[in-house]
Amino acid sequence: MKRKERYIVRLDEVILTLEGDFSHIQYREPGVASTRLEIGPEISGMSDEEIVELYNDTLRAQAQFAAEYKHVAVEVPLGSPQIEYFARGDQWVARGGVLRCLIEDDEDGQLVVGIDDEQLSLEQFGRLLTTHAGWGMRIEFVPEDELHRRPTHEVREPSVEGESGA
Repeated sequence: MKRKERYIVRLDEVILTLEGDFSHIQYREPGVASTRLEIGPEISGMSDEEIVELYNDTLRAQAQFAAEYKHVAVEVPLGSPQIEYFARGDQWVARGGVLRCLIEDDEDGQLVVGIDDEQLSLEQFGRLLTTHAGWGMRIEFVPEDELHRRPTHEVREPSVEGESGA
């Protein structure tokens, strides 16, 4: 279930708990994630209202950054590894923001995703995807020999039943 977004608050909309140099900010509205805001030693001289205003300033700064952010999906060049094994997490991770993959199946008919020279099971591929939890994903199906090219793109309803746009 998707959590509700954090938003600018009034003091009566949150519960503040001080923890040393931090303030734990818990929304009264269910489903909104709490925040552990690091303030520093000056927190001891701040009122609850000042803490909430500092928190709101943080949200405003994040919104400004998001509004100015221009995402660039980095595609690893052909011949360079697209994924690497992260031993501490016991999983594969993407090196860039684009993956060229082959959809295959094994001898038991189970999905296998081929990336570079690796054959990832559905579980392994799913764990790789979780490193991007909270992001979106677009999938473009292309012939095997065109993995390195962006296909021509049209936005329309498929004209023939079962047509995938390929």
